[in-house]
Amino acid sequence: MKILIYSYNYYPEPIGIAPLMTELAEGFVKRGHQVRVVTGMPNYPERKVYDEYKGKFFLTEELNGVTVQRSYIHIRGSKPGLLARLMLDGSFIVSSLWQAFNGWKPDFIFATTPPILISLPVSLYGLFCNSYVVLNIQDIVSEAAVRVGLVKKDSWIIRLAQAVEKFAYQKAIKISVIAEDFVTKLVEQGVSKNRIVCIPNWVDLNFIKPLDKNNSFREQHDLQDKFVVIYSGNIALTQGLETVVKAAASLKEKPEIYFVILGEEKARQQLQECCEKYQADNVLLLPLVPREKLPEMLSAAALGLVIQKKTVTAFNLPSKIPVILASGRPIIASVPDAGTAMKVVKESGGGIVTPPEDAQALAQAILELYENPERLQELGHKARKYAEDNFGSKNALDSYEALFSSILTPEKKHHNSIN
Repeated sequence: MKILIYSYNYYPEPIGIAPLMTELAEGFVKRGHQVRVVTGMPNYPERKVYDEYKGKFFLTEELNGVTVQRSYIHIRGSKPGLLARLMLDGSFIVSSLWQAFNGWKPDFIFATTPPILISLPVSLYGLFCNSYVVLNIQDIVSEAAVRVGLVKKDSWIIRLAQAVEKFAYQKAIKISVIAEDFVTKLVEQGVSKNRIVCIPNWVDLNFIKPLDKNNSFREQHDLQDKFVVIYSGNIALTQGLETVVKAAASLKEKPEIYFVILGEEKARQQLQECCEKYQADNVLLLPLVPREKLPEMLSAAALGLVIQKKTVTAFNLPSKIPVILASGRPIIASVPDAGTAMKVVKESGGGIVTPPEDAQALAQAILELYENPERLQELGHKARKYAEDNFGSKNALDSYEALFSSILTPEKKHHNSIN
């Protein structure tokens, strides 16, 4: 099959959707499919175009068999407001269309959202090429924007987002979601249930796996003999990292327990002020590690943190959950008690759930695992087993191959076989 992945983010961006789309694209190539990716210039999570890509409007690369076609994005600031965000998305809509047309016609366009506005160029290009559009929904923009307080529920922006979402759903032949709770929400929005398929986010289990905790990451940061608690990822409106800092401050009398938070530079600066406010000198703030160093960093932890605010979208599943589980480290999830994150962590048997924005409960859960190494080890084993059973990238590739194959008409299958 000829597959075009239309994704705002891609390698070398280290977190979020980029690693997932990179693994999917390269996995398809290994299975004999032709793959090209239309994406932006790498900029996430700092919201600053990477040095080696600065000053370029278009750039095409061949990476591990994938044709990666990058295009210009307009960035103003590391935390774009509403207008800056619209300009950011709008610039990609316009510039990416050139790259989409600059290549072979695909059988499938696999588009991942947010940003929801990506559905506009995808639908236009799909119509022109007579290609099938499969929409992958990682979050529902109209719902998430209200929950994190970015805009009000009755705002014209929300009405516009809902209209674009409705348009996107209509133009896609199938919609893939990452958790079952999305299905209910989409049906409420008028999407037929038989057009929705649930394929969870995945992780490369051969790449992310349990390793010795006493590694160069610990040595580099002088963490030997520490009980290391790690949070790594985006520090945004949906997280509440102040809760972690407060929990750390309350555990200062246990010098063996040490917290490491890895994130983008400006967010780390804000957290540094928070650490000084609460006198949390047992918190180490670091930049995100390169993708190739991720398994080592994860394995240096005694446990990993997943942190959300009370208002986060209930059906969203943070991509870091499968990754931490695959590393064989327990999770402490400070998340809403009715959401998908809570369900997965509890079902896995590989972690503990505490109420969101409750520093005391978070600290108590960390202390309990620190004082009970046998339980810590047991949770880690269960975490890895659950990841192997549910989040393997092979499972996702199998599911998407089967989905695409079921969509192709017999005539088109025959056409592909002779070309």
